[in-house]
Amino acid sequence: MSKIVHVSPDRLDRWLTGFGERHGDVEYGVTPTSVTLSAEDGSSAVVTVPFEPLADLSREGLVAHVLTERRLGILLVRRGGYGAGVFAEGKLLDSKVGSRHVQGTTKAGGWSQQRYARRRDNQAREAFAAATEVAVRILAPAKLDVLVCGGDRRAVDSVLEDPRLKDLPALVRPPFLGVPDPKQKVLEQAAVDARAIRIDVDQPE
Repeated sequence: MSKIVHVSPDRLDRWLTGFGERHGDVEYGVTPTSVTLSAEDGSSAVVTVPFEPLADLSREGLVAHVLTERRLGILLVRRGGYGAGVFAEGKLLDSKVGSRHVQGTTKAGGWSQQRYARRRDNQAREAFAAATEVAVRILAPAKLDVLVCGGDRRAVDSVLEDPRLKDLPALVRPPFLGVPDPKQKVLEQAAVDARAIRIDVDQPE
């Protein structure tokens, strides 16, 4: 039986201990990007290292790595909205969310398909431009350690191509978050999801 669990940084150490208590002696296989637990009863778990790479290749190193405080930037961009935030020690320091109307479907007897497509593309460009200005104001000066993005990949790429954000692409780390149109609560939940540790668990039937 396979499943995926997500664990907050402060719960990871206890989760690792509990895995051994449930499944017997555990051997650790550690790389800079993942930690594999192989248990006595045949169960296994693969921990995806957040904000890779992991420098100290040990269980203790993994726990210390996930508990390290980082200045985290979140950038969410979709055609219909955007959000940018800066978080440290789990607290929101600065943020801005906004929305832009992007036409969805044509109306009967309305624009020709070609004219409609041009209008929609123009609306999308305006939305991405607004998202870029917010990123320049919120994220560029924030001295981030890591940046996690979400929404529409094309839209995010369009924002990060701006020369004023030239230092940000090198800070981008997974996961890429799937989100609805960004509102304040969506942005704040994205910061929680960005820090959560993904663990793929496989247990014998």
